Formats: sequence, structure tokens, C-alpha cells
Amino acid sequence: MGRIAKKRRVYTEALNPYFGYFYTIKKSLRKASTKYQKIELVDTDEFGKVLLLDDITQVVEKNHFMYHEPMVHPALCAHPNPQSVLVIGGGDGGIVAEVLKYPSVKRVELAELDEGVVRFSRKYLQAVHNGSFDNSKLNVNITDGRKFVEDHPGEFDVVIMDMTDPIGPSRMLYTKEFYRLVKRSMRNKAGLFAMHSESPVARPQAFSCIQKTLSSVFKSVAPLYTYIQMYAVLWSVTIAGDETDIGKCKPAGIDKKLKKLGINDLKLYNGSTHAAMQVPYPYINEILLKPSRIITDKNPEFPDNFLY
Repeated sequence: MGRIAKKRRVYTEALNPYFGYFYTIKKSLRKASTKYQKIELVDTDEFGKVLLLDDITQVVEKNHFMYHEPMVHPALCAHPNPQSVLVIGGGDGGIVAEVLKYPSVKRVELAELDEGVVRFSRKYLQAVHNGSFDNSKLNVNITDGRKFVEDHPGEFDVVIMDMTDPIGPSRMLYTKEFYRLVKRSMRNKAGLFAMHSESPVARPQAFSCIQKTLSSVFKSVAPLYTYIQMYAVLWSVTIAGDETDIGKCKPAGIDKKLKKLGINDLKLYNGSTHAAMQVPYPYINEILLKPSRIITDKNPEFPDNFLY
């Protein structure tokens, strides 16, 4: 083991009660408080600028593509003609920036509860949102994500949920009832829903519960597995739908579609990784075979929620 750099603030984050990670902070750049949470922008040695919400890592400047690309491109590439997209959460603008790379997309709705996060990110995280907040296709809605979904049935081709972990108010966006509302918000049966679905390494029970809950609502549920450095662990993103199955997309077809659309700046996603991310390790199959429960409005707590 090497030594931690001297004269640095060392940031540590727990991934479960027994395991976590650290990185070093050169200095704090900005601090703010909103109605809902504390915000801090820090300059780090490893990641460049990092956005912390209530002292939890949210997004990093250096390689945020590790998270944003698999959250967006598998669904938008698989959908036959994505025109209307809803992003729930994602106030840093990184998801929106990836969505707007698709010429077919005519409308993007961002439903973000905390206006302070949008203002802060717009000003200080240009490298993440890439000016997407100024795009005329984007509508920013400062509202509760669940209420927005309830109020907009039959409108979207793709729904992407970029929420914090299922704790506090966010936990009501991980239930069977909410997923039914998401399904109702889709324009037709070709619609797709993408969300981060926790780590099968750090929070295997949460990962398994999310898969089971999604499978109780959607016919096709496809978890993707990828390492995300800012979370320091193997992570999962899950794409769910009825008639559109991302598993049927061939690598050559994905590459052909990206080229046709002029999307040539991706660093993680292509036809080969579209296929590779769907292959589970045997130990992940074992996790999914173990008993788990469906998360509901009446019982929204996850069995391995150690944060509260």
C-alpha cells in the first residue's frame, strides 16, 4: 500500500458499514445551502472538481462519462425513435447533455426537486453539463419527480431516473407503485426506463430488490454492470421496458446507429460494451437467485439501508 498525499484533506465515504473509499481534496471551492441539503464544490487531486451533496459524492468532472453514458445510451440506442425524454433528478445536467446528442429528441423534461442544485451546477460544472441548460429543447421543472410523473401520463419515449440512493424522500421513487406510474407515463409500449440500480458488490440486497421490483412491472428487465470510479465499485444500471428489449440489439447495429447519428465522442459506450455490460458474473446470478422482496409504498425501506 502506498501513502496518502500529505497536507491534504482526506475525504472518506462508506459504501456499506464495512467498506468504503477515499480521495484527497486540495481545497474547497464553493459552499452553499438549499432548502433541502448542503452543497459543496471541491477541487480534488484525482477527479478535478467534485460535487458533494450533504457530504456524499454526486458527480465528478474527470470521468463522469463512466456513469452518464451507460445511463443514457443503451436505452436511447435501443429505442426505435426517441423523441420525448424525461430525466428525473440529474440536476447537474450530465444526463441531459448525453440525451441531447440524439437528433431525434425534440423534447427533454428535467424534473429536479432542488433548484439550488441546478443553479449551482449550471454555474460551476460546465464540464459536466456542457451548456445543455441553454438548449431550447430542455424544459427545467423544479418539482417532485414522482408528482411530475403522475401528472404527465402517455408523454415519454424514454424515462431516465438519476436520483440519490433510496433514502429519505428518494425512497418513494424506488417502489412498485412508482414504477407503474413511470410505465403509464410512456407514449407507447416501446418506451424504456433507465435507472441506476445500486452495486451488487456493496449493496447486494438493494440491487436484488430493485431487480425484483422492476420485474413485477416490466416484461423486460436488463441490468448492466460497469465499474464507476467515482463510486469506487462495480455498479449497475438497469433498463426496463415491455416491447423494447436492449438485449436484442446487436453490437454491429449499435455501432452503425451511433455513426449514422453522428455520435462519435463516447468514451465508454459502443456496440461491444453494450453487449459486454449485460453479462453477469456467476456470483451476481447467485445474488439474484436468493430471496428478495418487492419494494412498495407501504414498505419502502431497503434491507441493507445503512445510511439512516
